[in-house]
Amino acid sequence: MSGHSKWATTKRQKAVVDAKRGALFTKIANQIAIAARSGTDPNMNPSLAMVLEKARQANMPKANIERAIARVADKSAAALIEETYEGYGPGGVGIIIEVATDNKNRTMPEVRNTLSKNGGRMADPGSVMFQFARKGWIETSEKGEDAMMLALDAGAEDVDEGEDGSIILTAPSDLMKVRQALIDGGLTVTTAELRYVPTTNVAIEGADAEKLEKLLDALDDLDDVTAVHTNAE
Repeated sequence: MSGHSKWATTKRQKAVVDAKRGALFTKIANQIAIAARSGTDPNMNPSLAMVLEKARQANMPKANIERAIARVADKSAAALIEETYEGYGPGGVGIIIEVATDNKNRTMPEVRNTLSKNGGRMADPGSVMFQFARKGWIETSEKGEDAMMLALDAGAEDVDEGEDGSIILTAPSDLMKVRQALIDGGLTVTTAELRYVPTTNVAIEGADAEKLEKLLDALDDLDDVTAVHTNAE
């Protein structure tokens, strides 16, 4: 897999997170509310544990986290559903858009309009997804042979080094197991989540690259969008 593509994506996402922390809390709260449906005890619910870890890393206030979990028992709260949309961006880049919404009749048109206004378009289900694989994604502050061997011994599928550490890919079902093994081995895990990772990359540069960056930022700005993935390289 392309290390350049993975690290470029990481840097863009972190920049968005730093600039839009308030919006991030809303997005994470929706993810917590959805994950908590399978149980409010993170020790028994790996999906909830994973999202709570993301909340802690984002310095989300404890009160916000508790409200999001309590939403499960609130019969008056609007039900949240998860949707995944597919689209194309400038230069033919594939885009996967994950949302959590209480009204998909509002959210889908918002996503569609954002794509069309920024040089993209919605795609038929399955026409983009085949270019991606669902993977566990872990980032650590450490790199080097010891860190790589620890990850591989724990069951990681791939390890890629960058300037600031390592990106470790796992099977979705192995994410939490590998994460815990890394922590137990003394590594600093800064991110652990499920992502759509491209299996086929599309090279993009110049004006198309600038248009794509604008499009991805516009999608990130939508309240209901929880994650955006692209195969741009």
